[in-house]
Amino acid sequence: MSEIISDPDCLFCRIVAGEIPAERLYEDDEILAFRDVNPQAPFHALIIPRTHIATLNDLQPAQATLAGRLLAVAARIAAEQGFAEAGYRVAMNCNADGGQSVYHIHLHLLAGRQLAWPPG
Repeated sequence: MSEIISDPDCLFCRIVAGEIPAERLYEDDEILAFRDVNPQAPFHALIIPRTHIATLNDLQPAQATLAGRLLAVAARIAAEQGFAEAGYRVAMNCNADGGQSVYHIHLHLLAGRQLAWPPG
């Protein structure tokens, strides 16, 4: 496991630290998943690395395994919540035009209804 880097001004780093409560769905040494407080689907979870990485552009090649684990955790949660068979969406936004509002990389796991395409 690599060193955990934190930004005291980051909302998600504060959730990782336990300073802000969240309904945790999964956690290990590198990853935390929790329900989104502003859900965009009947089921909406966020999957984040515990270490602060601001945007997808900041992800380093050495962190490729971590990025893959984020996706594996999303699939695990979808299965645990009963959405794997019907389907679900995993999305990651990057910077303002991509819709990123919290600058700590995170996957959105959305499920529980038919999701439209294109998304917006």
